Amino acid sequence: MSRGVVKFNPAFRQVNRSKHRYRVMKGSAGSGKSVNVAQDFIMKLSDPTYKGANLLVVRKVDATHRNSTFAELQAAINRIFGDEAEEYWEVRQSPLMLRSKVTGNQIIFRGVNDARDREKLKSITFTKGKLTWIWIEEATEVMESDIDILDDRLRGILPNSNLYYQMTLTFNPVSATHFIKGKYFDIEHPDVLTHHSTYLNNRFIDEAYHRRMMMRKERDPEGYKIYGEGEWGETGGLILSNYTVHDFDTSHERFDVMTHGQDFGFNHANAILTVGFKDGELFVCHEIYVHEKDTGEIIQMAEGKLDKRFRMPCDSAEPDRIKTWKKAGYRAYPVKKEPGSVKAQIDFLKKHKIHIHPDCVNTLKEISQWKWKFDPKKNIYLDEPVDFFDDAMAALRYSIEDMRRGSSIAFE
Repeated sequence: MSRGVVKFNPAFRQVNRSKHRYRVMKGSAGSGKSVNVAQDFIMKLSDPTYKGANLLVVRKVDATHRNSTFAELQAAINRIFGDEAEEYWEVRQSPLMLRSKVTGNQIIFRGVNDARDREKLKSITFTKGKLTWIWIEEATEVMESDIDILDDRLRGILPNSNLYYQMTLTFNPVSATHFIKGKYFDIEHPDVLTHHSTYLNNRFIDEAYHRRMMMRKERDPEGYKIYGEGEWGETGGLILSNYTVHDFDTSHERFDVMTHGQDFGFNHANAILTVGFKDGELFVCHEIYVHEKDTGEIIQMAEGKLDKRFRMPCDSAEPDRIKTWKKAGYRAYPVKKEPGSVKAQIDFLKKHKIHIHPDCVNTLKEISQWKWKFDPKKNIYLDEPVDFFDDAMAALRYSIEDMRRGSSIAFE
């Protein structure tokens, strides 16, 4: 079997060797835990030693797998097998499925967002072997009862003496009151292995990412404790909670109007969101979210992806970039900034239901942790958002400006 050079972070060596029933992996953003888990499973499922093993990958919303866990596992296959990946692994897109051609072991993907999703978990079967391993990504998003339902699936006599039952939970920590902390971290049990990692343990992190995290440490120390140090904290003060994540038709014909909101960036992200409006609701349909790209490179990336007929409200602080976009044929224009406009935009967003397509992974990451600034002296949240890791949120704010102001031009 021909394989590429597979690199693992030493910080995860104990986790990868563990046969504990529960591997519970808490870590900061960028710690590499999900990359490691994906590689670990691909290596094991490709190994005849573990013939008869099968993996179920779970996220709260089924549709979010395609651009997260499924993509991560595919990337692991390509890293391990290189140009010969297709000889060793079968990849199916509908429904999502991965199968080792060497062992016959499979990987399938499910959600636990509602009763129908949970009912599907009861009917999971494999053509060969049994369900032996479960990976729950973003585990803090699921309910304790969901984990208990999944745990109950890991039972029965195993077809291979080398096999073992195991559930792996990966997540960025949230509130110290979350049930995962009490269920796994606050006790010592022979079946439980807990693990903590940060981006500082990840030897594959680039210097630009380190700089961005240092900026966050300075501007949002409360958030850095969670997303930089991987520690339990509080997630109070979230700005938006009126959003849902699901698959939907993104074609422009179904919307009353569409816009491309853009927040310029280089060291921090340059974010462009394509947003549709229908019956008073917002639909985030598509995103371009890149770091360290100049305007020309981003315009090249946008070719064929962004409809030039739609208006493009942009950050007014970058008039030269706006001119460049206009020369490229886009209807770019500066959003008028005035005292209180950010708060007014947020108030508008709070009053309208927001739908987010699961392909917009960076928008999801930002909106789930976009917070008001906290004054520790007064012990209150201020009417001012934390100005870090908010590039997609800025693009979202700009996208609704014409609608917020009641401008008829929004309906062109």
